[in-house]
Amino acid sequence: MKILFILFALASLSISGFSQKLPYEEVDPKAKDILDKVSQKTKAFTSIEAEFAFILENKQSNVKDSQKGKIWIKGNKYKVDMAKALTFFDGKTLHTYMKDANEVNISEPDPKDDNTMNPAKIFTIYESGYKIRYIAEKFEDTRALHEIDLYPKDLKKDFSKITIKIDKTKNELYSMQRYGKDGNVYTIKVLSMKTNQPMEDALFIFDKTKYPKVEIIDLRD
Repeated sequence: MKILFILFALASLSISGFSQKLPYEEVDPKAKDILDKVSQKTKAFTSIEAEFAFILENKQSNVKDSQKGKIWIKGNKYKVDMAKALTFFDGKTLHTYMKDANEVNISEPDPKDDNTMNPAKIFTIYESGYKIRYIAEKFEDTRALHEIDLYPKDLKKDFSKITIKIDKTKNELYSMQRYGKDGNVYTIKVLSMKTNQPMEDALFIFDKTKYPKVEIIDLRD
């Protein structure tokens, strides 16, 4: 998921006793029903183009940083454009281009690794590996939202929970927050979204001819 929260990158909080606070069921039926509807709707899109706000906050260290970005998703492919980095994923190979350094890192992410999860899977991460809990209905920006928490079953993960807010009317993702055990909270807020836009596969491929004298760092084994 960190590709979303650090490149895209989703306040300090300790959840050391969350397992005792959850209801008996690991999966709250109400929460799962809402997420299923969002997932089904999203899977029907041929493509997604969205603008978002990214916020990093650590209240313990008095740190807060925010920026805006844009993402394109088509099937298993994606491209992310942020102030300092461009990320291209063609379905197999990930290119991360650092604008200031004119440097690109090449890797092949493990789809099972939460730290490099494909942003296209953000809408289905709840399907396995998490305890799901419906929290409440909230109102933000005049919108009615469902607030749902995901708690990783693997307690060795470097985050304690993910909070997802869903637009109640549209059945679409409104925001996501990931609470790191280091006190960092990564927030993604969707500002606008267009779907089913035509996208050429070339959009998701890093073309080094467009970046003269780029330094290439190949991290693949």
